[in-house]
Amino acid sequence: MRTFHFNSCLANHMERFLALRRLSGTDYQSQTILLECFDRFLVTDNFKTPYLTPDIIHRYLAGISHLHVRTQYNRFSVVRQFCCYLSQFELRCYLPEPIRSMKSASSRIPYIFTKTEIRALLAQAAGLLPRHSLRPDTYHTLFGLLYTTGLRIGEALALDIKDVYLNSSRLHVREGKFHKDRWVPLASSTCAVLEKYIRRRQHCSPLGPDSPLFISLIASRLPYSTVYRTFRILLKDSGIRDYKGPGARIHDLRHTFAVHRLLAWYRDGQDINARLPALSTYMGHVGVGSTQVYIQAIPELFEEAHQRSLTYFHQNFITKGGMS
Repeated sequence: MRTFHFNSCLANHMERFLALRRLSGTDYQSQTILLECFDRFLVTDNFKTPYLTPDIIHRYLAGISHLHVRTQYNRFSVVRQFCCYLSQFELRCYLPEPIRSMKSASSRIPYIFTKTEIRALLAQAAGLLPRHSLRPDTYHTLFGLLYTTGLRIGEALALDIKDVYLNSSRLHVREGKFHKDRWVPLASSTCAVLEKYIRRRQHCSPLGPDSPLFISLIASRLPYSTVYRTFRILLKDSGIRDYKGPGARIHDLRHTFAVHRLLAWYRDGQDINARLPALSTYMGHVGVGSTQVYIQAIPELFEEAHQRSLTYFHQNFITKGGMS
């Protein structure tokens, strides 16, 4: 697990704040990452005051205004929580009002990749430079895994070698969202790709049980920032169009997994309502409602739902002589 170090004049307060969050069972890892961003800003700004002022908070908000609205909201929320904590010891500490205009954060329509686009993306990943390094295999395997399992990118990057159970065709996701562990069954084709990758992987770096599955060119755990930059390059090289501002996201592979899984069940004649709880469990959601957020209406789904409705109507009303 990554070790965090705060370096600003408020570093001690930040560490104590996170220690309290940890004791309360809060997802302190994600909060630590967000608070670390604020800490770096304070260092860069050469901020030396022992309490937070309106000016420094407003400058921080201005500095992150280019980010997606949800990202802004998450970063600001942690800073505001820290302000609440700090105000108990520093009465002059500024306590900003909560941001109330964030409804648009959830209104972004995910980009649902077509299977042709997925193949193009994976083909570009397999052709990354350096040609004979592990890098092409790493990204081809990583993005393929995200598409075929619907894992969150953070869950995939946190996988260790010990979490891959090829003999039983499953992955062990440890400490996923809300600190939940779960087992993720794998298709035989996914297992084959993972097995091939691990064989290549063991020639590049020691392969102990606690070794990270996905590694960088310097054999350390692959960081999200590097994956993000590479993903953007692959989108461009694959000819996949940008979509509403920042373009398709890595997280949209998870949305695509859910939509394609639902589409396959429609085509197999499965009972969708009965299947949704299984999909919810597989994706690590707390309930079906969270999974339904991932189900975007694409033309193929509309067509399948329409055909199923016509079939039901024909079988129950036309052939049986109408309604009684």
